[in-house]
This record gives sequence, C-alpha cells and structure tokens, in this order.
Amino acid sequence: MAQIVCVLGNKGGTGKTTLSHMISHGMALLGKRVVCVLTDLERERLSKDNRLYLPFDARDAGNLAKVVATLNGVSDWFGVIDGGGNRSDTDSHLANLADLVLLPFRDSHEDMRTVQRDLEWIPRAWGLPSQWPADPPGRRMARASLDTQLGAFGQRLLDPIPHLPATKLLLQDRIPTELPWQLTNACVALAMQVCELLDVQYESAKAFAAPRQAPGKPAT
Repeated sequence: MAQIVCVLGNKGGTGKTTLSHMISHGMALLGKRVVCVLTDLERERLSKDNRLYLPFDARDAGNLAKVVATLNGVSDWFGVIDGGGNRSDTDSHLANLADLVLLPFRDSHEDMRTVQRDLEWIPRAWGLPSQWPADPPGRRMARASLDTQLGAFGQRLLDPIPHLPATKLLLQDRIPTELPWQLTNACVALAMQVCELLDVQYESAKAFAAPRQAPGKPAT
C-alpha cells in the first residue's frame, strides 16, 4: 500500500500546490516513486514533461477515488495530494485518507489564526511554515509571531520553507530540464522532513545539488 501525504488547510494562498510539487520533486530525488494529485478546482493539469514524478488530475471525484484505489493497491509508491483551499468537507475526506497531513501557513496573523483552528480540527496534522522570510530581520519577526500565536503547537510545526521565487518553475506546464540548486535543495530538505514523519528510509547523499562554480574560479 502506498503512503499518502495530503497538503490541506482552509486558508487559500498558502502555497499548497507549490509545496505539493516541491514534496513530490524532492521525494523523487530521494529515489521514491511519486504521484502528485491535483484536486484544486482553480488549478490546471500540468504536463509530465521533464518531471521526475507523475502529475495526476483528480479534480473530478471519480478520478480521485480511482487514484486513491490505485495507490492503495501498490507498494513503495507515494501519493501527494494538493487539497486546495476553503473546502472543509473535501479536506476532512482527504485527511481521513492520509498517512500524513500538512497544513501550510505564511508569516501573517491571519494565516496563523487559521492554521491554529485547523491544527485543533485535525489533531494529527502538522503545521508547515511556507514562503518564510529569507532575511535575518524578517526571520526574527516571523519567529516572534510564531512563538506568540502558535507557541502551544511548537511540537507540531515543521522547519520553515523559505521564500524562493524559483518555486514557480515547478508550476509551469513543462518545467526546465535543469532547476536552480537552491530550489533542488529546498525540495530535498522538505522531502526529508516528510520521510522522517512517515518513518521512511532514504538516501540523501546524491540528492542535494551544489552551487555552480563561476568559470575560472577555484573551488573552496
């Protein structure tokens, strides 16, 4: 039986679709076979071209049941389901299917208030800070907000995913043959957190990418 990860939450705009593809890409780099399942009615189906994982369009309820049944019938596969936003009934259904539920939220009081309610609603879910500030002052302010609003849930929060403009490349219909090393490493780091929560073994030594050397510049 495959393991299913659902990226859910009642707040829109938190990056659920982007994170679903980041997890899928990162797990594929860790050697896993992954299906990234689209259920967000506001999104369009993406091509498999150049992807290491399989995108699947399950915006139709029949297709969702089909892919879940298929995943339940195979082993050594992973399903990453993008739940969309503002659909409590759908999220409840998907949470019941999942081996792991992730609830993304951004550095805003509104997002944190919403994810607090969702963490209370789904007691086994994990909060995932996303699009997090990359600069030190921004990180300090975000950390202070996190401690103030979600301090009681500190043991159920994953490491923040920094804001990376390159993540939009994963949502192109046909992604580039090469992706920036910063994006690759962020995907792998996120996938490693997911594997650890699922108690899944992985080998990461070859998955991380190194920054390219400028021509003529010696390696340090």
